[in-house]
Amino acid sequence: MNRNLVLVSALTAGLSTAAAMAQTAATPAPATAAPAAAATNTPPPPPQAVPAKIALIAFEQAVFATNEGQQAVQTVQKKYEPKRQQIESLGQEVDSLKKQLQSAPASLSDEERATRLRNIDAKEKQLNRDAEDANNAYQADLQEAYAKVARKVSAAVQSYVAQNGYTLLLDVSNQQNSNVMWASQNPNIDITQAVVTAYNASSGVSAPPPAAPSAARPHTAAPAASHPSTTKK
Repeated sequence: MNRNLVLVSALTAGLSTAAAMAQTAATPAPATAAPAAAATNTPPPPPQAVPAKIALIAFEQAVFATNEGQQAVQTVQKKYEPKRQQIESLGQEVDSLKKQLQSAPASLSDEERATRLRNIDAKEKQLNRDAEDANNAYQADLQEAYAKVARKVSAAVQSYVAQNGYTLLLDVSNQQNSNVMWASQNPNIDITQAVVTAYNASSGVSAPPPAAPSAARPHTAAPAASHPSTTKK
């Protein structure tokens, strides 16, 4: 009898111990899950405000104002100087023929007058075609020359704004298409001349000789197309 009680007691104790161990193994340990949850719910640090330092630049004007840009423009203009003179001479001829017809005597026959008018019309059409072709070719060469210098000046601009701590640079070359409605007149804001000076110093290109009067505005139409005769009808 006592032996049976001992066996039952031992069996009961063993089952209780096994059940307790199984319950312990099935319950996840809270100590390992807590750090992961805490890391997931941690909010990111707020962004830090950076003081703004804004500058303006007339980039296209800066490119043409550099010594290298001025030399490039003069090279293109020198290439088209003979064509400009040819078109100018033809324009003067058209003007002279028109004046001769206007001062012709009343006795001039209708046939002769018609012949002169046809001659003037043909020369004027040729003048307009030559001027337009020359202007298109001039502008294409000028844009190509501009692009070569602009790539170098662009790198100099990026270096300048980085070295001087600017956070924003706005190009105001074209006032009509610019998004800048107003800007302070503080000379420290416009860095166009500063960039030109810095680029000239780094490029090592010397200043070209003074340009001819026709070269005063290199980014506009070619001088050959500006003769007043090209607009007469």
